[in-house]
Amino acid sequence: MDEFSFIRSITPKSYKQNSVIKGIGDDAAVFRQAGMDIVTSVDTFVDGVHFSKHTMNATHIGYRALAANLSDLAAMGAVPAFYFVSVVIPKTWSNADISAIFAGMRELATHYQMDLMGGDTVSGKELTLSITVVGFVEKDKARYRNDAKTGDIVFVTGTLGDSQAGFHIIGHPQKKYKDANYYIQRHRTPFPQVSFARELHAIKRVALNDISDGIASEANEIAEASMVDIHLFESAIPVYPSFDQFSEDQQKKWKFFGGEDFELVGAVAPSDWKIVEAAAKKTNTLVTKIGCVSSAHETANVFLHSKNNQINRLKKDGYTHLK
Repeated sequence: MDEFSFIRSITPKSYKQNSVIKGIGDDAAVFRQAGMDIVTSVDTFVDGVHFSKHTMNATHIGYRALAANLSDLAAMGAVPAFYFVSVVIPKTWSNADISAIFAGMRELATHYQMDLMGGDTVSGKELTLSITVVGFVEKDKARYRNDAKTGDIVFVTGTLGDSQAGFHIIGHPQKKYKDANYYIQRHRTPFPQVSFARELHAIKRVALNDISDGIASEANEIAEASMVDIHLFESAIPVYPSFDQFSEDQQKKWKFFGGEDFELVGAVAPSDWKIVEAAAKKTNTLVTKIGCVSSAHETANVFLHSKNNQINRLKKDGYTHLK
């Protein structure tokens, strides 16, 4: 299949967003959205670094790549609308594989009524996906990491460490694990917390960050951006009931530094906690209080209060893209 045939094969027959003026088929896409702020995010995924055929099929790769981008929009409080995909295709990947990747993205995009608006295709040595997403949020209602204040409640959605547990289980097929399918699904097809974040619209101020690189890293990003200290309580960190089947070292590493759960960590005023609880109930989302915010001393830090009452700085470790 040549480039133009491939483009024709992925071009939507119709568009879901009424703000589309011109979609695929020209030099650039055109859309118009009155009265809203535009939110964009881009991520790049490389074979052997961010995904592998050995741990997931092509459909999972596409689904998961778009999910990672949508998690960024969720952290900003935005409604997903469009996505653009540029792909570097090596000879070792078949037309069927590439089509399956786009089918995986389309599966998740359909849930959010998103439209594929364009991109680019080139040949190269390693399969690489670069995805740009566009979303909308009410004027001046985007959520930022620098909005945490002293006295805030720190909370997290879902359970942590699941994705890395799933990756571990996939790599050890000879062993029997409880809830193996659950953990594997959490690794291959995570579900971004877009709906929950949107239900926080009544809150004037909430700091949000998506957990892509591990909560240790994401909490530190909020602390640094807001110039506050964050205190996390180890006993409050939510994990799946069978998570204790893994070693203590694995549990600690995966729930604090593993990443790729694509949940949300946030900081909100105690007076707005009822709104958070209502949003959780409406969207059937597990939300857990895991800490609090205090004034920073010399520098912004995250402190972990361990189960044995020790307090240690939780360093900004986790996945970093340039290691």
